[in-house]
Amino acid sequence: MTGRIPGSRRPTLSAPALDDPAASLSGYTIGVTADRRRDELAGLLESRGARVVLAPALRIVPIADDAELRAATRACLDAPPDIVLVNTGIGMRGWLEAAEGWGLAEPLRAVLGRAYLVARGPKARAAVRAAGLREQWTPDGEGSTEVVEHLTGRGVAGLTVALQLHGESQPEFTEALTAAGARVVEVPVHRWAPPTDPAPLHRLVDLIAGKLVDAVTFTSAAAVQALLRAAGPATDPLLAAFRTDVLAACVGPVTAAPLRRHDVPVSTPNRARLSALVRTLVDELPKRAVTIQVNGHSITLRGHAAVVDGELRQLAPGPMAVLRALATSPGRVLSRAALLQALPRHADEHAVEMAVARLRAGLALPGVIQTVVKRGYRIPT
Repeated sequence: MTGRIPGSRRPTLSAPALDDPAASLSGYTIGVTADRRRDELAGLLESRGARVVLAPALRIVPIADDAELRAATRACLDAPPDIVLVNTGIGMRGWLEAAEGWGLAEPLRAVLGRAYLVARGPKARAAVRAAGLREQWTPDGEGSTEVVEHLTGRGVAGLTVALQLHGESQPEFTEALTAAGARVVEVPVHRWAPPTDPAPLHRLVDLIAGKLVDAVTFTSAAAVQALLRAAGPATDPLLAAFRTDVLAACVGPVTAAPLRRHDVPVSTPNRARLSALVRTLVDELPKRAVTIQVNGHSITLRGHAAVVDGELRQLAPGPMAVLRALATSPGRVLSRAALLQALPRHADEHAVEMAVARLRAGLALPGVIQTVVKRGYRIPT
């Protein structure tokens, strides 16, 4: 019997060989905080064998009252901006679609075509070009600091900058540009809202703090901030888990910034693509795995499974926790009381004995988990 984390989706693969690329994430549990394109990301992870926990941190919703967006659009038409900063592809498309409904799409496209267009990232650039426009500059790293330095280096004093917002106000842009003498027009196309059902997000917080997931993926800085808000009193244990056992994988440096401010090590791909994010996990997670040699056998610990001589053995959380504790110090005897600390809360010493029995059955390797009479258990060296 194998354990299953509540809310997780099992991979659809049927036990591929571990040297098959499709099995590269087998045995790992990965949290997905994205809302839009979450099924696409989950599918990519599951195709590699991962178990996925879906927990949208936010959802993107159009602004219910578009008066503010229409007013910002009219301001751009009445006083055409010298510079337009396009933050997101979805925002750019939404702006033009809204303008189309007001009969202002062509005038707006003409105004944008005369401006110095900055597309912050490949998705924003693709949306600009799909609109028949051409960006003048795109930053390498998508960071706000890089964009501000570029614009202030060109000189913005006395110029009007239209800033397409990314779900919420962006003071790091607005304040820096205003301080440099620019007039900033904020263009709110959509906003972030809490998930319709917050339970999966709170469950993911518990799983991270309990180190019951191996990695968590983020596709926006707002999702990172929403997860930290949802953690509440559990923020410190959550950050401690990210600093040690749980890998934070972010689609780009902008997304990673809130975690890095909390001294959390973050893995990011070279390109801001979901496929590249999955490749980062494929590369990084196996490097973090513990491998021990016991009685001529090789045992590698993955998140919820052990790879025994190249064969994946699914294990329930209790047996896996015992194996991880024993594998940390091969040869050392751990008492039942010590192993109890590794098990989920509210377990007792009988639960330790049951976990050891299930671990032995799952590994099917006689002599790997040894009982030391009146002392506890150990893995021989």
